[in-house]
This record gives sequence, structure tokens and C-alpha cells, in this order.
Amino acid sequence: MLSDVNLKVYLATGSTDMRKSINGLSILISECLELNPLSGNLFAFCNRKKNIIKILYRDRNGFCLFQKRLEKHRFPWPGSKEHVLALGRRELLWLMEGLDIRNLKEHKPLKFNTVY
Repeated sequence: MLSDVNLKVYLATGSTDMRKSINGLSILISECLELNPLSGNLFAFCNRKKNIIKILYRDRNGFCLFQKRLEKHRFPWPGSKEHVLALGRRELLWLMEGLDIRNLKEHKPLKFNTVY
């Protein structure tokens, strides 16, 4: 799943009620985020305390729901005026490791016409 380089990740900014499971999160994706939960993309949600992340994913024959709960620290979950934030898989992995994706800067890709 996370090995697919073209995988899209959508973060629901703000907090989500973690009592929701597959059906509740699917409805939230389609009605509030206005996205398709059947698309095969990842959809990530965080609770108000920022210590639980749930990720909903649909593969070829059903839904998968992943959860990570931190025992001590908090996730640096982005807040935004937008309800959804699009990320790459790398940024999702960084976020799950506790890195603040709003402050990370990566090197810009270089393009060369000749080799020295």
C-alpha cells in the first residue's frame, strides 16, 4: 500500500470523533471532504487530543482501517481553513513519526543538461 509512489493521501484537518469506524469515516469523506472513499487513496484523521490517528484505505476487495495511538506525545496535526489537505506518502510517514510537515523543507529537484 505505502510502496505505491502515486498514492494520494488526504488529511482531514482539525479533529475527528475517533468513535467513528469504517462506515462513519466513509460518510465523512464523501459528505464533508467531498472525496470518493472508494478511490483507493488514503484518508487520515486525528482526534482532538492529537494522540490518535486513523487511516482509512480501500483496496480491491474491502476497506482497511489503521490506527496509531501515542502513549505520551502528540502528533503535529496541521490545522487549516480548508477541510482537507493533500499530501504524499512520504509526508504521511513523517507525520506519523512526529515530524511537523508544515516546517519541513526538502531540496528542490535539480535538472542537468550535461554531465561534467
